[in-house]
Amino acid sequence: MSTPSTAADSLSAPLVAETSTAQPSAGTPRRRSLGSIGLVLSAGISVQFGGALAASLMPRAGALGVVTLRLVAAALVLLVVCRPRVRGHGRADWATVIVFGLTMAGMNGLFYQSIARIPLGPAVALEVLGPLALSVLASRRAINLVWAGLALAGVVLLSGGGFGSLDVVGVLFALGAGAMWAAYIVFSARTGRRFPQADGLALAMAVAAVVFLPLGIVESGTRLLDPTTIALGSAVAVLSSVLPYTLELIALRRLPASTFAILMSLEPAIAATAGFLVLSQALSATEAAAIALVIAASMGVVLTQTGRGKAEVPEGH
Repeated sequence: MSTPSTAADSLSAPLVAETSTAQPSAGTPRRRSLGSIGLVLSAGISVQFGGALAASLMPRAGALGVVTLRLVAAALVLLVVCRPRVRGHGRADWATVIVFGLTMAGMNGLFYQSIARIPLGPAVALEVLGPLALSVLASRRAINLVWAGLALAGVVLLSGGGFGSLDVVGVLFALGAGAMWAAYIVFSARTGRRFPQADGLALAMAVAAVVFLPLGIVESGTRLLDPTTIALGSAVAVLSSVLPYTLELIALRRLPASTFAILMSLEPAIAATAGFLVLSQALSATEAAAIALVIAASMGVVLTQTGRGKAEVPEGH
């Protein structure tokens, strides 16, 4: 697996070039950027409300059991809908999709272990440090460092200035999930370039499901066969995997890695809202201020990205 620093460097130029080609009119890049940003935001809303639903499901199936239900259900849906072609792919293609699947398994497993121990908002605030680090490493524009710094300030404020009162193991799980999230961004983009449509996503999700199935069976056993648990787990799969991963895969074909990663700074704000609406976790004044900071950072990256428009010059491959 490539580290975020080296992978981000190799990722940025192809993505920018792809975003900038085939421009029949001056308005096309602007509409494409706005559409891609909308996809990322929709994915964030879906995944965080799915996470809130998963947290409420954990007493029934356990953390590993919920992850297993989510990955298996998502894999089945994507394999049926996408019907990915398994022939005609080279060794490098399969290596990429397998690493992508392992990354998804690790990201989901670590994050769900985290929210089993600490509240959803702080867990996502810690997890988003991974994409924020990637945004700094992948960025080739100084202004993106400003937006990343503003988003990081919001994340720190959302944490209450420190995570000392939280379960240490839960904090470590969240940080690990953040590292996997940064890797997910890199390998999602690479998979999207190597496989048509969502074929690579479907195959990677199947890899993740196969990896996690034994863990879920060991922890939850026959509880995974309860009809209500299966129904709720399937809903989590659609909200947290099928819909957001598909939207993000499409968006990553059009957005630079740095822009995508900074937009991920909205996740703690969305998670806090989902926690309030689904889990009755009230927002404090400090949390509201943190949300304002991350929204301001995201607005900044939106203006920066869409303002580039016709001025963007494709970089050579």
